[in-house]
Amino acid sequence: MTQRKGEKPTISIQEHMAIDVCPGPIQPIKQISDYFPRYPRGLPPAAPHLVGHIGPLRTALSAPSAAPSAPAAAAESEGPNEDNPERACAGASASLQAVRRDEEPDVEGYDSDDSTTLGTLEFSLLYDQENNALHCTINKAKGLKPMDHNGLSDPYVKLHLLPGASKANKLRTKTLHNTLNPFWNETLTYYGITDEDMVRKTLRISVCDEDKFRHNEFIGETRIPLKKLKPNQVKNFNNCLEKQLPVNKTEDKSLEERGRIMISLKYNTQKSCLIVGIIRCAHLAAMDANGFSDPYVKTYLKPDENKKSKHKTAVKKKTLNPEFNEEFCYDIKYADLTKKTLEITVWDYDIGKSNDFIGGVSLGINANGERLKHWFDCLKNKDKKIERWHTLTNELPGSLND
Repeated sequence: MTQRKGEKPTISIQEHMAIDVCPGPIQPIKQISDYFPRYPRGLPPAAPHLVGHIGPLRTALSAPSAAPSAPAAAAESEGPNEDNPERACAGASASLQAVRRDEEPDVEGYDSDDSTTLGTLEFSLLYDQENNALHCTINKAKGLKPMDHNGLSDPYVKLHLLPGASKANKLRTKTLHNTLNPFWNETLTYYGITDEDMVRKTLRISVCDEDKFRHNEFIGETRIPLKKLKPNQVKNFNNCLEKQLPVNKTEDKSLEERGRIMISLKYNTQKSCLIVGIIRCAHLAAMDANGFSDPYVKTYLKPDENKKSKHKTAVKKKTLNPEFNEEFCYDIKYADLTKKTLEITVWDYDIGKSNDFIGGVSLGINANGERLKHWFDCLKNKDKKIERWHTLTNELPGSLND
């Protein structure tokens, strides 16, 4: 390359880099942390006399004391404090002592945890012991995690009872669109909740984001053991949402239930008849491919020599929590009730094939537990309607078939 007279020599970028790097002894490459030093744990992020700029901060961290002695100064001139981290830490702790006296920082505030970013949920629970109902009032949520591209979410809340979470015991609120601070003020109710359920069941409350064109997204959840609730007393909660916890899939199979049924019994002395009321069912087992059932109920009063004791409710389409509110009358003398057994079965109606058995229950002198108690309460209290919830079993009572 020719060079004109009086013109400064040009140097290519490759030559420039070689000149800067090659000559002289090899020096250690600075770490990125040298330019952005970390605060010691407990240092307030806004200490004005320490966080003004990098120079004073590095001086505070590197100087072993405010007035170093001569040997220390000589040692400092020989090499930087970065080569002796113990001396640097000791100096930093001494210089920050005064700051710690003035302000004690929140140590947990420096920890990164998803529970602080998922949001909080405010709700209340009430166990109505007399009516065997659990009322869950979902009030509002605050600071939910954004799940959509617009920086917002379309949140809704769903409830499950554990163990045995399924569509049968799933309840959900309405969806509120484009908000991170939704206000529902909506009450969801579980029917057929017994004192035994309150001891061993846990309520899982999940907040999700609804999407029209893909699967709904999980935001966070909280779980409440029902044994924390006192009967007939409202308990308020304001919980931080947590990551989704795994459900124990190795649960005892005996905990699986076929559902509950609410039955009323009344002996009418004027008409000399037993009135059986089929009020409602709850948490029925799903028998169809769509995750629901088309349930109806049949009742028998046995022994039935004339085959005339069969009664049947209407079919309720696509539901696991049907309400029937139907009553059937059996003409029978009061003295004969001690010899009878009331058999009640719940079925799933199917078109073109056999109906599926969901569950059944028997009440009478040969029953036990709540079923026997319900029957005796009816005999003791004439002309009084006695209502009880009963758990359905997967055993077909007697030799019944559909």
